[in-house]
Amino acid sequence: MTEPTLLSGEPWYTCCGTDNDVVVSTRVRFARNLANFQFPGTTKNLPQTSLRKGDYDRVRTLVFDSFSHLENADNFHLVNSEALDSLGVKILEERGVIDESAVSGIVMRSDGRLSCLVNSVDHVRIASFAPGLSCESVFEDCRTIDGNLQKTLQFAASFDFGYLTASIHDAGSGMKLSLRVHLPSVSFSGEVENILRGLREKGLSVTSVYGAGDDYGMSLGSYYQIATISSFTGSEIDQIASLESAGRYVVETERKFRSKCTENKPTAVHNIILRAFASAKFSVLMPLRESIGIISAVKWGLDMGIIRGIDDSTLCGLLYRVQSGHLEFLLKNGNFAFENDIKDNLQQKTERLRALILQESFEKINFVS
Repeated sequence: MTEPTLLSGEPWYTCCGTDNDVVVSTRVRFARNLANFQFPGTTKNLPQTSLRKGDYDRVRTLVFDSFSHLENADNFHLVNSEALDSLGVKILEERGVIDESAVSGIVMRSDGRLSCLVNSVDHVRIASFAPGLSCESVFEDCRTIDGNLQKTLQFAASFDFGYLTASIHDAGSGMKLSLRVHLPSVSFSGEVENILRGLREKGLSVTSVYGAGDDYGMSLGSYYQIATISSFTGSEIDQIASLESAGRYVVETERKFRSKCTENKPTAVHNIILRAFASAKFSVLMPLRESIGIISAVKWGLDMGIIRGIDDSTLCGLLYRVQSGHLEFLLKNGNFAFENDIKDNLQQKTERLRALILQESFEKINFVS
């Protein structure tokens, strides 16, 4: 199925990454504020005034102008948030580019790997994404952009507190790192609470990516996000080392329990994977939550050596391709023929298209005898 894309380059999440069998992706974010302007996060609850609106516009102009002077400026798209419709916002939320905070501008590289929010909680929030465990790589991406922007922008900072931000937790280095990980073997073995508790005791935040789970995992699809909490303690190198260490521990632990599941519970594991594959193959309508569980089970089967004919990068990409906003974009820009009884129902057309995408993606899958 040929899909229209929102970006001119190949999306970063379709690429292979280090330890991609466990770590879905890595993200680094830098928070910065322009000197001599009031920070956005300190004025969120104040009434909109012409002065505040003027400051926001001025900051956006300065940041956009700074990006336009980069050596590879043509690779970046500068978007005034007022030009985004609700569907565009939804897609960017699904891709992790924006959250619930208001923004006045967005800068994105053509492959979506690098982005910058303007007038969010802070004036500037630079983020970099990469598949797999890639803390140093995404850090270097952000540092390069940050250094180039500082050639034309002055960021608020002090000798004692480092970069000054709207939240004390973002002050200092202004950097936050996070990993998205897939832990089906740990979850199925009943050890996930102990593993996650240990990570939290090390000062890391652990949350569900897609909400609460229905079956053997506390998180839907056994997808979790592990993140640093404070930018104020330790240097960037210390923070990278801390999360990198946690990532390698999680990778080793999931692989260890994967081997135990293969040895001790092969029938139960085969049942989960077979049922998920059958549901994808024979469903006509596919709800989002169910699709996340199916992708998780198929990925588990691949990493367990039970199935072949697909790869981890394809399955990681599917986590974005089955999201409702992405599918609505396809419906809006494509030419699809649906059954008469669902052709006027957006939700059912979305679920129909989701089922077709899964079936097309899984058509070369076969089970290892």
